[in-house]
Amino acid sequence: MSSAARVLCLSLLTLLVAAAPTATAAEGWSVAPSGGGRPSFYAEGEPGTVLRDTVSVTNPGREPVTVRLHGTGVPIAFAESRVRIPARTRAEVPFTVTVGAGTAPGDRSAGITARDTDGRTKTVPLRLRVTGPELSALTVEHVAVRAEGITYELVNRGTTALAPTLAVRADGVLGRLLDRAPRLLPVDLPPGSRTELTEPWPDRPALDAVDVRLTVTAAGGASDTARTSVRFVPWGGAAGVAGALATAGALFAVRHRRRRKPYDGERQEAEPPLRQTELTGAGT
Repeated sequence: MSSAARVLCLSLLTLLVAAAPTATAAEGWSVAPSGGGRPSFYAEGEPGTVLRDTVSVTNPGREPVTVRLHGTGVPIAFAESRVRIPARTRAEVPFTVTVGAGTAPGDRSAGITARDTDGRTKTVPLRLRVTGPELSALTVEHVAVRAEGITYELVNRGTTALAPTLAVRADGVLGRLLDRAPRLLPVDLPPGSRTELTEPWPDRPALDAVDVRLTVTAAGGASDTARTSVRFVPWGGAAGVAGALATAGALFAVRHRRRRKPYDGERQEAEPPLRQTELTGAGT
C-alpha cells in the first residue's frame, strides 16, 4: 500500500471513530412505567383512596445520572424524589396517587416528570379516573338589584361540571317588566366552584315595586330559583315632597302655639256672668 493510500485509510478511520455514537449519560437515560409495555400510567379509584404504581428510570450510559421526580396535575408522592442511577442500571421508584375525599368523578390528566442535573426533562403521561356517583346540583344565591343590573351568584354543589342556563322574570305593580327566556350562560362551573354574574337591566322603571325571579338549570336535572324585591323611587321628587311636608308641619306647629293662652302661674280673673239683655237682646 502506497503512502498516499495509507493516509487516506487513516483519515477515513478517524472520521468513522469520530462519528461513532457513544452511549453517554446525557443522551441515554429514559423514564417509563415499570414492567415495560405501557406507554403511560393509568390509575382508577374512588374519592378518598390511595393508588400505587412504580416508575422506572433507566441509564444505559457509561456515567451515573441523577434525576429529580415530581408529579403534575394530581397529588403524587414518590418513595424517593431524588434518584441516582449508576451506569447501565435501572432504578425502580414506587409512588402513590392520592384521590382527595372531595374529588368529583371523572377523568384527570396528570404526569410524572424526571429532570437531570443538566436541566433535561422527560415526562410520562398519567391518566386518573375518579369513580363514584355523578350528582348534578347548583344554586343561585345573593340576588340583588344594583345600578349595573341584577347581580347574583351561581354555586356548583354537585360532582360534575355544569354549563347553566338562566331565565329572568320581573313583575311590577302594573304588570310584567322582564320575561327573558332561558339562555346558556358563558360560564363553565367545575364542581364546588362559585361565580358572581350580572344580568343587565338598562331600562329599569323610575317608580315601581318590583319582584324579580331568577331560574337556573343545567344538565342532569340541576335547577334552582331565587327571588328578590325592590322598590324604585325617584329620589329627586321624593325629596321635594318630603320638604313640602316638613314645611307644612312646621307652620302647623307655630300656629298651634300662637293659639294657646299664656299661663304665668297666676290665677286669671273670672269673666262676669252674662246679663239678661245679653242673652235675650232686650233692654233693662
